[in-house]
Amino acid sequence: MPRSDAGLGRQVLSTGFQIVARGTEGRARRALLSSARGRVETPAFMPCASRAVVRACSPDDLEAVGVEIAVANTWHLHLRPGEAAVEAAGGLHAFMSWGGLLATDSGGFQAFSLARPADVSEDGVCLISPLDGSRALLTPEACVAIQEKLGADIAVALDICTPYPVPYDVARSAAERTLRWAQRCLQTHRREDQWLWGVIQGSIYPDLRAYSAQETAAMGFTGFGIGGLSVGESRREMLEVLETTIQALPAEAPKWVMGVGTPRDIVEAVLRGADLFDCVLPTRLARHGSLLTNHGPLKIGNAAFRTDPRPIEEGCDCPTCRRYSRAYLHHLFRLEEAAAWRLLSLHNLRWYVRLMERIRHAIRTATLGSLLSSLPPLTQRDAQAC
Repeated sequence: MPRSDAGLGRQVLSTGFQIVARGTEGRARRALLSSARGRVETPAFMPCASRAVVRACSPDDLEAVGVEIAVANTWHLHLRPGEAAVEAAGGLHAFMSWGGLLATDSGGFQAFSLARPADVSEDGVCLISPLDGSRALLTPEACVAIQEKLGADIAVALDICTPYPVPYDVARSAAERTLRWAQRCLQTHRREDQWLWGVIQGSIYPDLRAYSAQETAAMGFTGFGIGGLSVGESRREMLEVLETTIQALPAEAPKWVMGVGTPRDIVEAVLRGADLFDCVLPTRLARHGSLLTNHGPLKIGNAAFRTDPRPIEEGCDCPTCRRYSRAYLHHLFRLEEAAAWRLLSLHNLRWYVRLMERIRHAIRTATLGSLLSSLPPLTQRDAQAC
């Protein structure tokens, strides 16, 4: 696995990423992402365990629906319980009692969502704790140090995610600063059993995206996050950004499209050569009573399901569909029982795991285009939950 050398600022160990087959449609490929804790077939989806938990689900629940990799949040875990507490427990895997792979994002998105432009400087980003209002400076060096103590398999360099729309000069400045921060992260990183990936920025501007990708790759990163997407840009703009960015990155390297996770967007990104995805969509939709099916979203709170004896979706092998009726789930949801969040989340997570299985099968059989056209669209409101 990769580590950085302080003198060279370059990762020198294997990425643990092996492409096993290339599809005939676009740049789709199947690969294996391997660490000492196991391996994950890609393309793969990572549920968000921002605070070391996927909302309403236990690690056992994740295993039961086939999840093999999840992503936690550096900033949120720094706030509570703190990286020292996680390290004392034996690292994030032991703390969560999770046997799969883990990634931690850098906290860069929180610079976009929680900080003001004036709070971002060359030193880092100053974030305000939602717990007590205290201010803390998250520098590239601190970002790496926190992630090393957390001990996830994949750590991510600190980046600046710009809003949409954003003027060209602001996007350029953010992309250039992200590159300088990436170099500082590489020079700080020491943990040999952890990958450190760089993040590509540049908003919707093709030349900035290509520049960010080429310069980040030249530093020696062997895996890449594609950030700054799903922040208000159109779907066409997002896909154009993916096309430009992935073409500018090393073909053999793993590519994580950060925060993008609607089913159709995932397939489109796979066709362009992406490997990993994360999004809060499946669990957030579940908490709002919107269930994913092959025929479109099912709103379990609707009165039509009050006496419906069927499972959420016929043929679904998730723990919820194997045991519970729509009527019972409707009852729990209308009562606002915590059990409803869990059972509905299990279904949506399993639906996503099965989607990735279908995508990998479609790469083998050259049917990604057919799969894309068969996926029902989400409502605009549901899609905005991502």
